[in-house]
Amino acid sequence: MSDREHWNALYGSREETALTWFEQEAALSRQLIARYAKPGQPIVDVGGGASRLVDGLLADSFGPLTVLDLSETALSLAKARLGARAAEIDWIEGDVLDWAPECTFSIWHDRAVLHFLTEPARRDAYFNVMARALRPGGHAILATFDLDGPEKCAGLPVARYSPDSLRDVLATSVPNTFEPVMSQRHLHETPLGKKQEFQVSVFRRLSPSGL
Repeated sequence: MSDREHWNALYGSREETALTWFEQEAALSRQLIARYAKPGQPIVDVGGGASRLVDGLLADSFGPLTVLDLSETALSLAKARLGARAAEIDWIEGDVLDWAPECTFSIWHDRAVLHFLTEPARRDAYFNVMARALRPGGHAILATFDLDGPEKCAGLPVARYSPDSLRDVLATSVPNTFEPVMSQRHLHETPLGKKQEFQVSVFRRLSPSGL
């Protein structure tokens, strides 16, 4: 089964609100985006799928907004939920590793993709796309499983990171391109009440001069 088929089957097999990564408000992501972006600055949610982050960002008057996801089923759920407001979003169905952004963004947000890239070559490809997509001074907000987080999610193995290890792999993949801004631990509670240990890191995109 391909990655696309896996995620379409998963989103098609249960209610959005029953998925382990479901968040009603996406509160932490909204807080961080509000800290590092202003309304009018472009934001991309990578692996956004059916996430309700975009609902909150619309309510907070952020945008323009782009949501990229491999799963047509997940994107369809989000569009149906938003109704007429779905027309305000740029929806991209595709693999982030193959994506050639047509513009640059002030915020790259991801709490769904990076930790599934367990092969170094795929992780490097991801960071290179992220570097091309973010404008100098823009910020990447990356939520990944912490070192004591689950070893699998959605039936797939995941990579786990500390703030230091994520900083180091990013610096190795795209040297002199990002600087760490902050990191924090985050406990996510699944719909069944299970706690999952995440760490959230923010990186600033440097200008070509490194300033």
